[in-house]
Amino acid sequence: MTDPSTCDLLIQRALLFDGSGTPPTVGDLAVTDGQITVIGDLRGWHGREVIDAHGLALAPGFIDVHTHDDRALLAGDMAAKTSQGVTTVVTGNCGISLAPLSLRGAPPPPLDLLGTREDYRYPSFSAYLEALDRQPPAVNAACLVGHSTLRVGVMDDLDRPATADEIAAMQAKLREALDAGAIGLSTGLAYAPAVKCETAEVQALAALLKAAGAIHTTHMRNEEERVTEAMDEAFAIGRSAEVPVVISHFKVHGKANFGRSVETLAKFDAQRRQQPLGLDAYPYSASSTVLKAEWVDEAPKVMVTWSVPHPEMTGRMLEKIATEWNCSQEEAAKRLQPAGAVYFAMDEADVRRILSYPHTMIGSDGLPHDAHPHPRLWGSFPRVLGHYARDEHLFPMEEAIRRMTSLSAERFGLAGRGRLMQTYAADLVLFDPKNVKDRATFEDPKQPAAGIHTVWVNGQAVWRDGNSTGARPGRALRRRTR
Repeated sequence: MTDPSTCDLLIQRALLFDGSGTPPTVGDLAVTDGQITVIGDLRGWHGREVIDAHGLALAPGFIDVHTHDDRALLAGDMAAKTSQGVTTVVTGNCGISLAPLSLRGAPPPPLDLLGTREDYRYPSFSAYLEALDRQPPAVNAACLVGHSTLRVGVMDDLDRPATADEIAAMQAKLREALDAGAIGLSTGLAYAPAVKCETAEVQALAALLKAAGAIHTTHMRNEEERVTEAMDEAFAIGRSAEVPVVISHFKVHGKANFGRSVETLAKFDAQRRQQPLGLDAYPYSASSTVLKAEWVDEAPKVMVTWSVPHPEMTGRMLEKIATEWNCSQEEAAKRLQPAGAVYFAMDEADVRRILSYPHTMIGSDGLPHDAHPHPRLWGSFPRVLGHYARDEHLFPMEEAIRRMTSLSAERFGLAGRGRLMQTYAADLVLFDPKNVKDRATFEDPKQPAAGIHTVWVNGQAVWRDGNSTGARPGRALRRRTR
């Protein structure tokens, strides 16, 4: 008979942040078979591995609710995420997912942010999830279906509304994905593959979500001058389908809109009392996506993150490239395409206001395949903990952790994760609250954070003492049918 006071992992004297938002307490935590077994005073207990965590904080592993890690999960050790304490990622955001899609030609932007034609090799969503089962990632993954991916898979011309037959074909693919375990549908209505999509098209797809217990997330049609109209469209889709809606990377973009977060947050807060709504944000005043000439004027500065025809321009400012080429920035942007960019087009006061909103979850929106990525890929979560919570006192550390754990798990239906509780999955992060800090910068973005001691996924260490362990204990977290 197994001794009940013996466990696989015993963490002693840690400052325990349970994920609820309540102040921390000092205590011990035991893990066996990938689950939290006991929390409290465990003097007299024995662990196969024992860690004296005096002076360190222990929290539930962070949940990155907005990622584009679809291919990265299969490709490597996920160090960009585990080094921050992230143990679960939500993929398939902004209307783009690797599945369900097989391509004969190059993926149209922004699908090229995830990979090349060869990477789009999953004709069904179940095929993609099964690939994750066969080749487990370092972190857990909850996967959304991308609306733009559905469009590319069934339409011969994206520059128009879908026909009734095309919508029916998309519904069939979405239904298969939901049956396979996808957690919901995402849209990216600001991007070319979906910009001509009518609201009714999304409503017809979202109508399938309620019965499946799934959600709808959206990169809205507009985050600039017409942002409130775009919010109304997102709200209407959620009401028509009677499903929760999450607004992705909630922001106001472009200098003309600085300060409008006062208006948009008030509008959101009033509406969330009428229907289930959520939002996420990243802790930076610069965005990153594909490089488009028509978006250049919105940002005082633009940095190139990758370019197929001119890879030598990666990491450089568009203005300097245009000067060297003796052309306008718009013309330079056209010459660089296909390409990606960072747009410095947000106001720090808006970022702080949105981060301070109690219902804001944290999502990195990092692009792991960019040659010179936005630093949010490596720095988002320690930046919230160190810069905004500890140093700037925007909110207490326990509140920051709640936004990264239990709030996210509840919003996305990730049962048994996001809290330090008995029987919950042992997704854990041990960090130094006095020294945790993001080190990734716009100049040098691929830098792991300081102060992250050890990260466990399902009870196995994936990051320890500044390095990946090589373990891949992550799982595809399939949506559970209600």
